[in-house]
Amino acid sequence: MPLVTWVAPANRGDALFLYPSIHYCEKHLDWLPEMVVGDKAYINMARQKQIRERWNVAVIVQLREDMKLVEPFEAGPVAVCPQGEQMEWLGYAPKEQLQWFGVREPERSLCAHCWERSSCPRQFSYPAQQHEILLGLVPASSRVAQAILKKVRPWIEPAQSYEKNQLGLSSMFFNSLRLTWMMSLLADTVVLLRAHALLGTPQAQRHLLEELLPKQMFLDMDPQE
Repeated sequence: MPLVTWVAPANRGDALFLYPSIHYCEKHLDWLPEMVVGDKAYINMARQKQIRERWNVAVIVQLREDMKLVEPFEAGPVAVCPQGEQMEWLGYAPKEQLQWFGVREPERSLCAHCWERSSCPRQFSYPAQQHEILLGLVPASSRVAQAILKKVRPWIEPAQSYEKNQLGLSSMFFNSLRLTWMMSLLADTVVLLRAHALLGTPQAQRHLLEELLPKQMFLDMDPQE
């Protein structure tokens, strides 16, 4: 269901609409999302920093192939300690704006054989503003971020393509911004009305695999024969 719709010329980048979209949610809906997921087109370090500091909203985006990693990350991205042992995300300290990482089970890792074992704190902090994508509010290496990027983010394009095909928008070309805006409002209206109908109309429970389930055939035969 669309919450905010923006229509702009094609030479405007997607990242320009991220900040005003969240501002709209706060002002008109009195609600803020905990996380916003986007593709590489939404990468904007300055904007992501503003969103994190003002609204405490995490912006999770895919990494570019040419993006330089910062400490404590290696290719993956994977967070590692100064000696190379893989670390897990422990949490975010909002007051200090620090991300904490550490080895949860040092007895099962290389920590027991590390030459710095006696002086190692086993927990390391890094400023969130050091890299708004890799660290930010939800680090890119965390299970949360990886699950969202791998399992949730891939739904977006198919859903958009489905709507475009259903409404016939994929076969249209608009060279007027005003006409495009009107068509966008109509398309949003269709989606909202359909969602309202689905939520308001009681439907019988059906098995998700009903059409694939085997069915018993009956032979119309006289038992006396």
